[in-house]
Amino acid sequence: MSLNRDRADTAFTFKGGMLPMTVMELASGDPERIRAQLAGKVSQAPAFFQHTPVVLSVEQVDEPHLALERICAVCRAHKLLPVAVRGGSDPVKQSAWALGLGWFPPQENRPRAVESRPVETPVEAELPVPPPEVSIQAGGRIHRGTVRSGQQVSASEGDLVVIGAVNPGAEVLAAGSVHVYGPLRGRALAGIHGDREAGIFCHDLKAELLSVAGTYKRLEDIDPKMLGCSVQVQLKEDQLRISALT
Repeated sequence: MSLNRDRADTAFTFKGGMLPMTVMELASGDPERIRAQLAGKVSQAPAFFQHTPVVLSVEQVDEPHLALERICAVCRAHKLLPVAVRGGSDPVKQSAWALGLGWFPPQENRPRAVESRPVETPVEAELPVPPPEVSIQAGGRIHRGTVRSGQQVSASEGDLVVIGAVNPGAEVLAAGSVHVYGPLRGRALAGIHGDREAGIFCHDLKAELLSVAGTYKRLEDIDPKMLGCSVQVQLKEDQLRISALT
């Protein structure tokens, strides 16, 4: 009887986890420079900037605590949600806490035993055999190998072909279509300049976010029957349609 009562009184439990997280590596502490660059990024991939949590890495910035509040405001104005700060000395830590953010020590000082990152799966273990040569639009790009968490691979013109996996927390973007010869677990954005004829094609759909010409679906909006399947994603009547790739 007492065991059942204890369970009923439990409001929460703590569990360790490895959540994918986008890291925003700051090379400047100037909020206006950050604002200008973010504005350009939003115009390219508006679906990515939809309440995406980010960790602000300030390891390359001098005295980042002086402008940290303004930098966070710039991020929020562009739909990014700062959740923590990585790097810096005690003033940075105190500023982060005062703003309600978490703080992580600099990467080189963090004990390896407590590092948390998604498991990287060897490409060879997951890929179907792709064709020896892949035909892509002029100006396109072929990336061979895994796109890892926190990494972005893009094709500013034409198609992007990834012969490898796209891990959680990674993103692939293309002016044309995105082709993934492997598991797609991160974010894929096609038609980032507004090409409504672009599409996304992958061999194993587990994506965090899919977008074509600014119209997007998150993982929770994808039909579970399509997950793990070879699919094509296209824009039809202003909605993303996901169908089997035959």
